[in-house]
Amino acid sequence: MENQVKINGEIISEHLKTPVAGEYDVVVCGGGVAGVASALASSRAGAKTLLIEKSFMLGGLATAGLVTIYLPICDGKGKQVCFSIAEELLKLSIKYGEEFSRVQGIDIGAWTCDNPTEEILERRKNSRYQVQFNHNVFAILCERLLLDEGVKILYGTSLCSAVSKDNILNAIVCENKNGRIGIKAKSFIDATGDADLCYYAGEKTEVYERGNVLASWYYEHLKDELFLNMLGYCEDPFSPVSETKNADNRYIGVDSEEITSFMTNGRASILRSFLRGGNITKDRSIATISTQPQLRMTRKLVGLYEIDESEEGKEFYDSVGLFPNWKKSGPIYEMPLRALRGEKFENLFACGRCLSVSQTTWDVTRVIPVCAVSGEAVGIASALYSKEGKVDLSKLQERLKANGVKLHPSEL
Repeated sequence: MENQVKINGEIISEHLKTPVAGEYDVVVCGGGVAGVASALASSRAGAKTLLIEKSFMLGGLATAGLVTIYLPICDGKGKQVCFSIAEELLKLSIKYGEEFSRVQGIDIGAWTCDNPTEEILERRKNSRYQVQFNHNVFAILCERLLLDEGVKILYGTSLCSAVSKDNILNAIVCENKNGRIGIKAKSFIDATGDADLCYYAGEKTEVYERGNVLASWYYEHLKDELFLNMLGYCEDPFSPVSETKNADNRYIGVDSEEITSFMTNGRASILRSFLRGGNITKDRSIATISTQPQLRMTRKLVGLYEIDESEEGKEFYDSVGLFPNWKKSGPIYEMPLRALRGEKFENLFACGRCLSVSQTTWDVTRVIPVCAVSGEAVGIASALYSKEGKVDLSKLQERLKANGVKLHPSEL
């Protein structure tokens, strides 16, 4: 394999022989919530599944990134919208207790009780089904769940390139402690959050044109309490960039130097924020900072279909799940399988933050519940492809429904 690397305008050529380190039915690239959901669904569907993750912690932004709010899996008007793995992971995140939350209107007891009364159903209308969880506990529980379900996890493994032939993705090339390795599979899932696999494979992708504002959430220990300080928020995607905070300091998030700047500037902002309250004492300290850039929207697949926020209630023949709008109550959307596939490869699927969606709708679909819904769908789809060489839509939808997934709002 001839590899060319351009450094400061010069080309360094290497002749590489990459050993194949394993062959699987399904390989999931990325261990965030979408990757966890897809690997879980794939393995449960009977596929030999490998999940690779460049860090050493599952959960992605939800854990290493300290975005520890499992946003709503309901519509804000009393109807649960996301089920199956999306609900399973929410409950898993608070298995040993939930954290104090600055998010108002959380009444988790109204949603998790069995056989709800009329009074409880009424309470659900005033409280969205969401929680704030402990990131360390959630990461460990996700890891134990995948291992118990037969998923092989490979940490410290970064995706480098993809190998394909005749519109079929045959293998990926990665680097880890063992060096450069190849991994073959019948089907692949891009759960990287940045559409890295789609990009390397040659599928059409695009970046978030507005760029991300600086975000640096951190935990502060104050006496006997632990507080999540949310430095940097998301914004209205319809507002002019010139009218938003940090308009001149935005980050696309797919360049290593830019990402490094994002992290160093973010950590500087954490220290400034903390020191405004005084120095370190026995009753006050920085408890945890993120080890992953809190970049929400970077690069995504341009797939066979782009989901748009204007399509509230629209029915799709290839729906593989439902999701709500975390920003406002009411809207419910169907997720077409076409938004999880590109035009080039039959055996490559995308889920989570990098599924195919319009620029202005991206901020609605990038969140944990949608990651779980899309992850479960492509996990089963990939398992079906690995066995049959195609995805039979009726079989996929039947399996999703058997898992408790709702495909159309009329089923709620």
